[in-house]
Formats: sequence, structure tokens, C-alpha cells
Amino acid sequence: MGKRSQRKNAAMFDSDDDTSSISSNSTIRSDRMSVSGMDEVQVHKDALLDQALDALYEKRSSTREQALASIVDGFNSDLQHEFVEKKFATLLHQCLNCIKKGSSRETFLATRVIGLLALTVGLGDQAHEILEESVTPLSQALKSGRDSLKISSILECLAVITFVGGTTPEETERSMQIIWKMIHPKLGSNVVATKPSPAVVTAVVSSWAFLLTTVDQWTLSPKLWQEIVSYLSSLLDKDDRTVRIAAGEALALIFELGNLEKFSAEAKRSNGSAQEGNVSQEALMHMHGLKAKVTNKVRDLSSEAGGKGSAKKDLNNQRNLFKDLLEFLEDGYSPETSTKIGGESLQTTTWYQMIQLNFLKHFLGGGFIKHMQDNEFLHDVFGFTPKKKFTGGEPRMSQGEKRMFKSPNSALNKARTQFLNKQRMLAESKNAGHYAATGGDYYA
Repeated sequence: MGKRSQRKNAAMFDSDDDTSSISSNSTIRSDRMSVSGMDEVQVHKDALLDQALDALYEKRSSTREQALASIVDGFNSDLQHEFVEKKFATLLHQCLNCIKKGSSRETFLATRVIGLLALTVGLGDQAHEILEESVTPLSQALKSGRDSLKISSILECLAVITFVGGTTPEETERSMQIIWKMIHPKLGSNVVATKPSPAVVTAVVSSWAFLLTTVDQWTLSPKLWQEIVSYLSSLLDKDDRTVRIAAGEALALIFELGNLEKFSAEAKRSNGSAQEGNVSQEALMHMHGLKAKVTNKVRDLSSEAGGKGSAKKDLNNQRNLFKDLLEFLEDGYSPETSTKIGGESLQTTTWYQMIQLNFLKHFLGGGFIKHMQDNEFLHDVFGFTPKKKFTGGEPRMSQGEKRMFKSPNSALNKARTQFLNKQRMLAESKNAGHYAATGGDYYA
């Protein structure tokens, strides 16, 4: 499309028209609306997204920001399968360009679009392509500034696209390492450590823990687990409440993984060698000591009195979280939650499920309910089946969806089967506390 056409489309985003209201004016007023009428509505929505995509080529940052905001709204309000089928690669690379050259606000919006794009395409080659095409530009963007909004949005985007598109443990560990290094960089002779803001620390810990929920085998040694637990426990003493909550959830997940049982098994296996046995027994004792320290701190935070300027909602969230964590550490009971989605209840019974739910709810924002109702990838993640709404006609599928679903041997069906098998294995492993600890220098 030529520059003149791009400018014309971009001008639409600089006008006083509220593009978000256009789709609302296209509300279907009758269950008997004709198929041709529904097609017209879809064409109209696609045209708006096409115009927004064209506007991403414009030089004016404010124009690109408005276009990105329109795309975010479009992806939050509906599952844009047909648009993605046609414009997947163009949208991804234009968003990556926005991250390279844009403001913090533009980066925030572009990373949201990339994450929504991954959640929309679900499992398969496209999600993996998003991860592989994005990981280097995102890593470079993390080094290019210190703005908390920019860094936090990049970290959360990296976590989401890895959650959907990561196909091997190595890919997940690569992203977790990139995330963790934002608070624990490898320091060289010419590198000066900068203290991350509370917002960045919260984003690092929550994004890292979100990806830890997907790991079914782990290669960290007991010593490195100790270092991670020690660092997270130190965050419970920080002034910022969101940091304390993120650290508490991450610690709950780590203890749910069964580390103490793992260290006990390691110590028993090492008894044949006095030196190794001493190291493992020392690691086990140290971990028990850390758990006792964490438990005492959690007990204090579960009944903390409100301080000056303390928001009541945040204080209640902290108290509730740490009451649940205290019960888990002392009695082994994980919290159970229930979220209403269109008349059905989405249940969680483990820390890892609750962490996944909270992270995706935060990332999707206003689009959470719509995606939980219509997004099959999220249905698989949470084992959730929504109530089906009657729309007055047979459900229609795009040509791309028909291709994906027509064969039980299709790439999507194979990926979905592998994902569901992995989810079952994860649930069984977490309940039994079976995690490998075979050494490694992941965070060295």
C-alpha cells in the first residue's frame, strides 16, 4: 500500500472519531440477522484493523500509539482469527519495529499486541514463530532503557509468548534466564549495577514464576534453588506491597514443586560419598531453615496492620494471600478459587493454576472474560468449558480454522494433544513433588 493511502488511513486515527465506538454501533440487534449482515459486520471490523495496521508505518509516534491501542481493543473484544490469518507476519514485524523505535507507551501497546497475537493463534507453528522472531528484539529492548513501564511490559510479553510458543524446556529456560537477569545481571568490569524499581522487580518475579508453572523437569542444583529462595524471601521485607505479594506467590509455587522432598531424596542418594552426602545434607538443612524463616515472615504479613497511606484493597489482598500461604506451609493445603465466566465457574485448586490465572487476567485486562469464553487455548490451559451462547445460526469457521481442524493429524491437533498430555503430567508431578535437580549453572 502506498504512502498516500497510508497517510489517508492514518488520518482516521488523528480525527475525532472514536474507533472503539464504531464496533459498538455494529451491535447485532436480532438473533435472526442474516449471514450476509454478519459478514458485513466482520468486514467492517477487519477494515478498521487494516487501517490501524497501515497506520503503524507512519512516522508520527502518536499516530502509531493510537493505532496500536485500536488493535489492542480489537483483539480484546473479539478473537480476530480471520485478520490474523491474513496479516499475521505483517502485524508481528510492525509491532517489533514499534518496540525498536517507539516510546515507552508505544512499547507497552506493541508488546500487548504481540502477546494477544500469541494467545489468539494458540498452539502451533505460528506461536513458535512469534517467540523465535521476538526473543532477540525484546532482549535488546530491555537493555535500551530504564523506564519501568517499558521494561515491565516487555517482560510480561516475553512470558506470554514463551508460555504459548515455547516447545522445548530449553526455550522456556532461555526466557526465564533473560527475565531473571533484570534483577541479577552478570556484572563485568565495565558494568554498573542499577537498582530496579519495585514495578520491575514485581514484573520479573511474577513473569518468572508464571513460566515456572510450565516446567515439568528442572536442572537447577540444590545450591541454586537455595539462592533463589533466599532472594525471594528477602523481598518479603521490602516496603512495596506488590513486591511482597509477587514474592509470596513465587515462594508458594517453589514449595509446591516439592523441593524439600527432592533435597531429601538427593541426600539419601549421596550417602555413598561422605563429601557429597555432607553437601546434600547441608543443603537440606539450609532449605528447612529457609522454610522456617519464610513461614515466620508469612505469619507476620498475614496479620499486618495498615500503615500510613496504605490502600485497604491492597492490604486485604496481602493478608488473604499470606493467610493462604501460611496454611499451605504449615498444613499443606493449597488455596481454592472460583471465578465466574459467563455463568460457569472457573476453578483452581493449586498454586500453579492460581498463578497462571492471575497473570493472564492481569495481561488480558478488559479482554479476559471474552478470551476465557471463546479462546480454546485458554480452555485447554484451565480445563474450562464455557456455556455456549445461541447466536441464531450455525457457528462459522474461517478457512484457516477449517484447515487447522479438518484432520486429527493436523499440526494444531498434534500440538493440542501434546499440550494436554503435558498439563496432565504437570498436575501429577506437582502433586507428587517429583522434580529433577541434576545440577547446572543456569543463574551463575
